[in-house]
Amino acid sequence: MQSLVHDLHFEMKPGKVLGLVGESGSGKTITCMSVLQLLDRKTTSVEGSIRLQGRELNGLREEEMRNIRGKEIGFIMQNPMNAFSPVYTIGNQFIETIRTHSDLSKKQAKELAVDSMEAVNLPDPSRLMRKYPFQLSGGMLQRVMIAISMCLRPSLVIADEPTTALDVTNQLQVLRQLDRLRSECGTSILLISHDLGVISELADEVAVMHKGRIVERADVFQLFDHPRHEYTKKLLHSRPVLPIKEQTKELVL
Repeated sequence: MQSLVHDLHFEMKPGKVLGLVGESGSGKTITCMSVLQLLDRKTTSVEGSIRLQGRELNGLREEEMRNIRGKEIGFIMQNPMNAFSPVYTIGNQFIETIRTHSDLSKKQAKELAVDSMEAVNLPDPSRLMRKYPFQLSGGMLQRVMIAISMCLRPSLVIADEPTTALDVTNQLQVLRQLDRLRSECGTSILLISHDLGVISELADEVAVMHKGRIVERADVFQLFDHPRHEYTKKLLHSRPVLPIKEQTKELVL
């Protein structure tokens, strides 16, 4: 059997953000799927230990993992268009998620859903609750998914490219909400992104993946200012930089 990722060791600290960066195919998403136990167990196997607050997750039965996902581990998927069922309204899916993992009544769950959608800058949440996924843009679905992941205040949020489908204004709003979640609730966040600007804005530490391995891990300032591994240096140098034209002053008589 071919190994897709190798010798991964990292720890998520309460209230801290670990940024996971690397080129496409480096193993970032499959690492998250392994933590969530979402890989097909018939064709893949995960060796080693995955622990959440002292509880071993690797090898848990699907029913037990289903209770953990959503409540203790929030997951913001990379493709929001595939995250929702097309035959149920946004409100139906939002409320069902809340009630599955809490003792809230339907009315209380609806109020929490509306408040959570407002927090991620969605307009008129009460109206959006009655719409179907295909009636929302990709960016709006992304924010709905973020709201669902955050509303139950999980111990860990895994955010796989959470700002990909968003414009700059809403990117800032989402980053602020993630920052509030970790500061107010002590939530750990595993932030996967190709956007090094997003990583530098939110992450406390950064792990760099290359060919299925973590080749460097450091404090965010140290990694951006003084990268050690050659791959990290190439990754940072690949960022587009706008040329700065030297301004010339004209003397007007």
